[in-house]
Amino acid sequence: MNVEVLPDAAAVATRAARFIAAQARDAVAVRGRFAFAVSGGHTPWLMLKALAAEQVPWASVHLFQVDERIAPPGHADRNLTHIQESLGARAPLDPDDLHAMPVEDADLAAAAARYSAQLRTVTGSPPALDLVHLGLGPDGHTASLVPGDPALQVVDTDVALTGVYQGRRRMTLTYPVLDRARQVLWVVTGAEKAAIVPRLRAGDTSIPSGHVRPDRALLLLDAAAAGEPVR
Repeated sequence: MNVEVLPDAAAVATRAARFIAAQARDAVAVRGRFAFAVSGGHTPWLMLKALAAEQVPWASVHLFQVDERIAPPGHADRNLTHIQESLGARAPLDPDDLHAMPVEDADLAAAAARYSAQLRTVTGSPPALDLVHLGLGPDGHTASLVPGDPALQVVDTDVALTGVYQGRRRMTLTYPVLDRARQVLWVVTGAEKAAIVPRLRAGDTSIPSGHVRPDRALLLLDAAAAGEPVR
């Protein structure tokens, strides 16, 4: 795992956006398309705003979600709401290429299977995303793979449903598809993450994030998350 420490969340967001843009240009040059998945969080919304201003071959980009809360359309709890506000309204990404998790369906199990099929259609079978963006919770969770949830044990499908976490069930990508990604980009900011970051870096498998393969990963930290004095 490569690690970079930047002064603050804004600097992390800018660096992350530039990294994603470079990965997109390289992927399109080699494979003709760039398929990536994003997680939620305050710094990622800054990242997506910055990405909209970068040189990205948008006509060849597919954007997936790492996870999503089961909530009504347009709800502030929905990651999709913020993705649309941060990136969709600013970048010329074809709306058909923004692949939203279908969490409004009555049959959520069938919806998760359909999302897995979308991943296969765009990225191959088994699905291999070009880049997955992940965050890190103070409890060590990533995506919606949270401590103690049955989704941690799912290995036979790329999309799973979780139990209730912080008031809502979720739909999430699972370890197999995360580990097939050509690049993992961790974006971690805030002093509340400082205690868990060393465990992520050590590959501590007692926390969910410690199960994600580290060899194709870039970890971007702000000084607070790295446990450094903030100047």
